[in-house]
Amino acid sequence: MSIVSDRLKRIKPSPTLTVSSKAKELKAAGRDVIGLGAGEPDFDTPDFVKKAAKIAIDSGETKYTAVDGTPELKDAIIAKFKRDNDLEYTRDQITVGTGGKQVLFNALMASVNPGDEVIIPAPYWVSYPDMTLLAEGTPVIVKCSKDNNFKLTAEQLEAAITPKTKWLIFNSPSNPTGGAYSRAEIKALTDVLVRHPHVYILSDDMYEHLIYDGFEFATPAQVEPTLFDRTLTCNGVSKAYSMTGWRLGYAGGPKELIKAISKIQGQSTSNPSSISQAAALEALNGDQSFLVERNDVFAQRRDLVVDMLNAAEGLECFKPEGAFYVYASCEGAIGKTTPDGKIIETDEDFVTYLLESEGVSAVHGAAFGMSPYFRVSYATSTENLKEACTRIQRACSALNIREAVA
Repeated sequence: MSIVSDRLKRIKPSPTLTVSSKAKELKAAGRDVIGLGAGEPDFDTPDFVKKAAKIAIDSGETKYTAVDGTPELKDAIIAKFKRDNDLEYTRDQITVGTGGKQVLFNALMASVNPGDEVIIPAPYWVSYPDMTLLAEGTPVIVKCSKDNNFKLTAEQLEAAITPKTKWLIFNSPSNPTGGAYSRAEIKALTDVLVRHPHVYILSDDMYEHLIYDGFEFATPAQVEPTLFDRTLTCNGVSKAYSMTGWRLGYAGGPKELIKAISKIQGQSTSNPSSISQAAALEALNGDQSFLVERNDVFAQRRDLVVDMLNAAEGLECFKPEGAFYVYASCEGAIGKTTPDGKIIETDEDFVTYLLESEGVSAVHGAAFGMSPYFRVSYATSTENLKEACTRIQRACSALNIREAVA
């Protein structure tokens, strides 16, 4: 009899973390590897945020806090939601967790019953389906066409809703595509949701501040205020503030759900790090001007990667509105052979070929629910990106069209 629970057997390890670990192992072994798999900004945490953490340590803010966040941090989150999203919450409508991932996990564990359906547009962040399965729910995957920049349409949403639907998971800007929904596109979706009062919306806004070309961010509860009591609006400091290792996420939502999330957290991790909370407080309340400067750099990197991938034989890549990913089609490489005679049959074969032949680490599209694509993170230096894309172009040029077998 296995010691591993049946519950755990439903899920798989995170593919993005697996790819990043593999790249680090190869580097440690002496290989020249450029990692484009991790969703982690190469910018450092802002100095004013680090200073706040040091002050918190020196002043003895090293004890337990309230399970779901200090009152001061909750107030800063309330102010952020009002300032950026025109959403008004009270402290008992706010939860703070150990990263955005924990907030999402807690929300699904606190609300999903066996057999409840969770609509997940694909391509999706790798953890959404597995979190749903661990909560004994049923992921309902809706594949979104590249012709619509991988975004869910109102017609697709309407068709996916059943009496068993509990949640729609909504992510904009998207991981893995970088695609972002306009206010009009969100309104089309919320019009559908208004007609189905049993469906709740889990809005993952983690990449809110990473938007380009004058794009204006909006979130569902902001676009359709009547859905406010049915929406959990999730965010965090990891991506925009370059605080991935600090592990601090938060959400605003219905009091009943927030209380249930706190109950789960109280029996698992308890409070997030007190020092991380002090740092996040300063991040949210402090000068936000550096976000614009960093976004200018990200936009330049995006343009570089999109242009260079589109110049590679067999690849196609659209220009996304946000985040720091591109989701490129490798359909033109499928069926070709590598210089050592291996046939590229899947997008996983393709990224394996990139890693083995050129030392470029990316994540295959199947991990995000849609093939044949691969995700490239441009959250690394421009120098690294130029070299990595040059290697990808070289690898694509080296592929041969498979000769028909008589």
